[in-house]
Amino acid sequence: MGALDEGHFHVELENGVMKLGSLEVGFEQEPETLAIVDAVQVLLQGLGEDINREGIKKTPLRVAKALREGTRGYKQTVKDIVQGALFPEAGLDNTVGRAGGVGGLVIVRDLDHYSYCECCLLPFQVKCHVGYIPSGQRVVGLSKLSRVADVFAKRLQEPKRLADEICLALQHGIKPAGVAVVLQCLHIHSPSLESFFLGSNHQGWVKAIVHSGSGVFEIENADAWGDFLSLLKFRGLDVGRKPLKDSMEQSWCPYQSSSSVKLVGPANPEMVNAVASILKSLGEDPLRKELVETPSHYVKWLMNFRNTNLEMKLNGFVGGIVDPHKSNGELAHGKGQIQSELNLPFWSQCEHHLLPFYGVVHIGYFSDEEGDQTKKSLVQSIVHFYGLKLQVQERLTRQIAETVSSLLGGDVMVVVEANHTCMISRGIEKFGSNTATIAELGRFSTDSVARATFLQSIPASLAS
Repeated sequence: MGALDEGHFHVELENGVMKLGSLEVGFEQEPETLAIVDAVQVLLQGLGEDINREGIKKTPLRVAKALREGTRGYKQTVKDIVQGALFPEAGLDNTVGRAGGVGGLVIVRDLDHYSYCECCLLPFQVKCHVGYIPSGQRVVGLSKLSRVADVFAKRLQEPKRLADEICLALQHGIKPAGVAVVLQCLHIHSPSLESFFLGSNHQGWVKAIVHSGSGVFEIENADAWGDFLSLLKFRGLDVGRKPLKDSMEQSWCPYQSSSSVKLVGPANPEMVNAVASILKSLGEDPLRKELVETPSHYVKWLMNFRNTNLEMKLNGFVGGIVDPHKSNGELAHGKGQIQSELNLPFWSQCEHHLLPFYGVVHIGYFSDEEGDQTKKSLVQSIVHFYGLKLQVQERLTRQIAETVSSLLGGDVMVVVEANHTCMISRGIEKFGSNTATIAELGRFSTDSVARATFLQSIPASLAS
């Protein structure tokens, strides 16, 4: 059989549906998609990237697909989901008490969703717990609770409004005696030099717990809330006591506080306008008061990953690149004991989808010196440099290994453990997945005992 034209016959699996490449031409030519593609090209050029580079030339279209998938909720309605999914359930009707269908509580826990923060356009994770008390001897298909939550999660959001919208929609859609919603949200934090080099306890996530109630749940200290929260605690999810109080840091999004994020130099106006164009293409109004500053916030995030050179990054932390022939000449190949630097944090940005990934790096090398703070500062600087640019994890691992090897004597092993937000977005939604990559140079590539010794020194993963 002759070769097939890839652009015309390419088949891929997306959201469990087989798609023929020729059928995707329509999506790629839609005005909204083309506008996002053009805007992403402007962003990449503003970062100093070559938009024709092999690994990045398809990024604009991939980003457009990811953003439109992540905001599909604007084109969905609760009525379409709930209609036809209500079922009669008589339950207990001759005795004292309550059961599903005549007043008993129904809860679905641990629904994993993600949403895009309206303040900075970065994705945040949502674990949703939703319950309702049926009335009129009517129950709804359980999967619809998750689907309704997803309608509102797949819009630009902030936690409290998300909880309120889910609650109100379910109240109107299934007309129960009451609806309760509790959301546990995690927002990725901005990288900071202090967290890497000054030994601060900077947390990688901003956490929030919010709730919303309707009907019998409108009363904060109602018995219904006590039942709901007790069942969450039964699962090890102790979110508080009745009455439940929201626990959301004042600046849920790190970019809501201008002092928390600093950008060197003025924001690139072309990049800011490009992000405003993306918002409009997604169906939002860039002039809505909650979105006015969003383009500049997103540009500030992206500028953490602009293309810079190694000497610039290392200078100021370790005094420039070390000459291995002068500083570490004693580390002749094959000598010394295995030393390790473990759990070095990093942030990076996937060059395929412009979505963050983050985790820890473990580095093993041979040295006769234990606890050398200069070396630790050096390797953390290297991790920091290669992390803060558009990356793929495999390349990141190799680059760290090769650079550390050139500076510390040749025998190096690097393990990178990372969580990728592209694994929870883009319709994949594989929450909790973690990726590990390994690079081995010098003695580590041939000595299985050395490899095993280093790997056994790595503690339980902290990447999550």
